[in-house]
Amino acid sequence: MKPRKTLQLAYTVAAALLFVGILSYAAPPAKPPEKPLRIMYRSLTGKVMFDHKAHFSPERYGISCQDCHHHPGGEDTDLRACGDCHQPPTDAEPVPAACLDCHYPEDVEGMEMSKSVEAAHAQCIDCHREYDAGPVECLACHVP
Repeated sequence: MKPRKTLQLAYTVAAALLFVGILSYAAPPAKPPEKPLRIMYRSLTGKVMFDHKAHFSPERYGISCQDCHHHPGGEDTDLRACGDCHQPPTDAEPVPAACLDCHYPEDVEGMEMSKSVEAAHAQCIDCHREYDAGPVECLACHVP
């Protein structure tokens, strides 16, 4: 190949790559899923990967969102993560303000809130044991 043809080929390839790069950069981003697919929880005993799709898939467990996420109003549109409302009490605020958004003061006075790790663990393992489904061995969920 002659040097002039080689140079022309190099410029053509460079222009094509530049064009593809600009198109890739300008393309709209993929729409994020409406429901989270997987969440990784970090705990003292290792990381736990929670797969939403496996839990609400009819072929696997087929549970509804409300089985885990709840709100006193019971509205499907108001499903939130536990930590959005359940904040640990402090010395300055023995009953977190978030509790009083939904509960009456007399309903929560004197109640002891479990740690989020303990609550999540109890909810997961108790559900797996109750329905005899999914893993119940520690290392099936917890990875170092």
